[in-house]
Amino acid sequence: MPAKNIPTEKIFIIGLPRTGTTSVCAAMLNLGFTVAHTAYTQSTFDKAQVIADTPIFNDYQLLNNTYPNSRFIYLTRDLPLWLPSIRQLLMRMSKNLVRDDGGFNPIIKRCYLNTFAPFTEENINSNDFLTECYLKHQAQVQQYFKQSPQQLLTINISQTGAFQQLLHFLELTTLMSTFEKMNIGGKITAWKEFDHPLKIASTNNGRSTTLNYMEDHK
Repeated sequence: MPAKNIPTEKIFIIGLPRTGTTSVCAAMLNLGFTVAHTAYTQSTFDKAQVIADTPIFNDYQLLNNTYPNSRFIYLTRDLPLWLPSIRQLLMRMSKNLVRDDGGFNPIIKRCYLNTFAPFTEENINSNDFLTECYLKHQAQVQQYFKQSPQQLLTINISQTGAFQQLLHFLELTTLMSTFEKMNIGGKITAWKEFDHPLKIASTNNGRSTTLNYMEDHK
């Protein structure tokens, strides 16, 4: 059942991939928000109130400047669980991330190659390297919001009370009580299969466009 009196500002989910972004996006849909899991067009940013994953985990600082008073949700995950999951994802994506003759759209490439730099097969198979990437991103988030802690919620969705923390952060009351677990066992297509009237498309007929907030910071 949707919550009442949902806030109107943008909400960005800035956890790294494989930290529960799909589960949080699904919960936000059910709470009554318009949601995009990834955003590659300006239209997506205009229509969705809640946006996660790419390019949010990489561009959250620019987005905070573009959308003042936004709220940010940083997702954590226990490293012994996150490491094999992110490695599997990066290995699946690696060829399309590094190829020069196509592959993923430029926004995906920019975000992943920046967050997991230097992106090499050896590095993405190294627990030490991936841990360093995780901790670096976490430290950057914590440092950036140090002067405005009211904008940031940090949760691990597998921990007891995480859903209640989310509701408190958003100042919402609902009969919902927990996150639905999605993308289990390495599956990464749950969001594509999730049908909801408030779900916002990430692209325009499969195509990405130039994002205004990036244009402003060239």
